Amino acid sequence: MKALLTGLAAAGFLAGCAQGPTPGQEADRRALAEAREVGEPVDCIEVSRIGHTRVRDDRTVDFFMRGREVYRNRLRHECSGLGFDESFTYRTSTGRLCSVDLITVNRAGGGSGPTCALGPFQRIETAAR
Repeated sequence: MKALLTGLAAAGFLAGCAQGPTPGQEADRRALAEAREVGEPVDCIEVSRIGHTRVRDDRTVDFFMRGREVYRNRLRHECSGLGFDESFTYRTSTGRLCSVDLITVNRAGGGSGPTCALGPFQRIETAAR
């Protein structure tokens, strides 16, 4: 399964290089960059509610939840290669992903990259949502 996900991530990366971002993707990136924080940060989010994620850079991951909420996580430190590879894995035994948990970068060519600590999850809103 991990090999399949890595292969899909690599295929997506290569496709992105060939075509570049579409106008819709570019507008989405701008909206996410201009997001405003809502409420106080939380320590955990429910894994079962995560719809998908978007890696923004080596330190920032947006978690798109079912129900249209978005939580931004600013990792405690930069995670080398995360922004380039745009793929990561995590393990949790509680059904919740928390600020004390770790993510591991999936390298586009296969294999694992560095393991990095998550930070608190901040709910955000954008003009696009």
